[in-house]
Amino acid sequence: MEATTRPETDPAATNGAPPAGSDRIEVHKPVDGSLLATVPVDGPERVREVVDRVRRAQPEWEAIGFAGRRRWLASLRDWLIENSDHVADVMQAETGKVRADAELEAPFICDVINFYGENAERFLADEAPSAHLPLLKVKRLQVVFSPFQVVGNISPWNFPVILSFDDSIAALMAGCAVVIKPSEFTPLAAMEIVRAWKEDVGGPDVLDIVNGVGETGGALVDACDYIQFTGSEKTGKVVMKRAADTLTPVSLELGGKDPMIVLRDANLDRAVNGAAYGGLANTGQICMAIERVYVEEPIYDEFVSKLADRVRELRQGDDGRTATAEIGAMTTPAQLEIVSDHVEDAREKGARILTGGRRGDGPGDWYEATVIADVDHSMKVMTDETFGPVIPVMKVADAEEALRLSNDTTYGLSGSVFTRDFKRGEAIARRMEAGAINVDDVLTNYLTLEVPMGGWKSSGIGYRHSAYGIRKFCRTESIVSPRFPQGKADPLWFPHSRRKRNLINRLTRLFNARGWRNRLGI
Repeated sequence: MEATTRPETDPAATNGAPPAGSDRIEVHKPVDGSLLATVPVDGPERVREVVDRVRRAQPEWEAIGFAGRRRWLASLRDWLIENSDHVADVMQAETGKVRADAELEAPFICDVINFYGENAERFLADEAPSAHLPLLKVKRLQVVFSPFQVVGNISPWNFPVILSFDDSIAALMAGCAVVIKPSEFTPLAAMEIVRAWKEDVGGPDVLDIVNGVGETGGALVDACDYIQFTGSEKTGKVVMKRAADTLTPVSLELGGKDPMIVLRDANLDRAVNGAAYGGLANTGQICMAIERVYVEEPIYDEFVSKLADRVRELRQGDDGRTATAEIGAMTTPAQLEIVSDHVEDAREKGARILTGGRRGDGPGDWYEATVIADVDHSMKVMTDETFGPVIPVMKVADAEEALRLSNDTTYGLSGSVFTRDFKRGEAIARRMEAGAINVDDVLTNYLTLEVPMGGWKSSGIGYRHSAYGIRKFCRTESIVSPRFPQGKADPLWFPHSRRKRNLINRLTRLFNARGWRNRLGI
């Protein structure tokens, strides 16, 4: 039985997203649609005030160095550890997550703080390359990294803590000030952490938050020196166009349609469990979720049967602090509509719904965990981003067909390949057109902070994590200086003469040509 659809005039029908021009946001609980909180909207003038204020504080934040910034962020880490249950409570209420998913976010940010606390100074240390031309060996070459003053971080609703603070921590460690604009659907947990930075930690005035919809986000793009955006491809393009007006650099982590390839030699039980977790964690609302599975024909029937059985065992509900459910609510009604549309499109085109395939009963935004067999690329569920608790599985003849189909997409964020032959898995991974691939695993590439995470194609521009994830928040400057005292003029300087040019031409031939006869012009 389908839950009653709310009228579009009801604020809960958009989970609290206000119409343009509203001065407040209503945040509703996805599990039952009840009002959770109201939040003032920050208009463009307020956004400029906040950015100007943190900009004034940034030089001192940069001047205290890595050790000083490390101490302040360690204090925030300690607050997160001591208040992790409270943060999870707030986030669980505004997102509809199950407890296990909500409890992952604050500890992950603690790990990010430790990682960049231990590595930022090395990642941003001055570099001293050596000149490749012998005549320039007399010069001292340096590459230095200077932080952008203010970074704007526009974050989405699916991971309100991780995606508001993952990049923000890296930017703060680099010496930037940061202003976060969280999703209008889920601003509360991010607001609480920023409040704690200011009031409980007593941190410098280099971290703040603004709330609103498109107008607020646009004002932040206009005011900041660098923009980190995580969200849909459509909105990412809007952000990039807005940033082009001021030539503000951006990093965009956008949508995904992440494939999982299961080869005939795979550990079948592990592949089934990986597909279930990779496709349904956070109720499938992960940009790196498994959104389509390609299984070689000899094991296809057994795979889909076992997967359907595994998913039927999963529990769905509002589990409070008990951690007794695996599948939560959909965070927004709009996303629920997309999921339902994709499943119905597949059903109408001949796919088999093995389990799930319905909206949940009662109030709130619920959709059952769903496994779909016998799908193909004529169906939306295999080509468009679903972003919900749906796992479509397609039969393929062999690994080559699986590769061709997995790359047949405009997206390229992540993916997985399951096989007992890890070397073969790595070889296949190299041919998959995506920024991060797991072999015999799912989602782990986001946790490995030592390697970059970013998308190809329409999945984005730029990377987070590793050295890439902190250097992007810096301007690169080259400094060339003399090693020894110098004369009045260099040979290339004015005045020109034929004699000087002949000498320079001989020297350039000597250094550029290969083979001594060619170098000497013989």
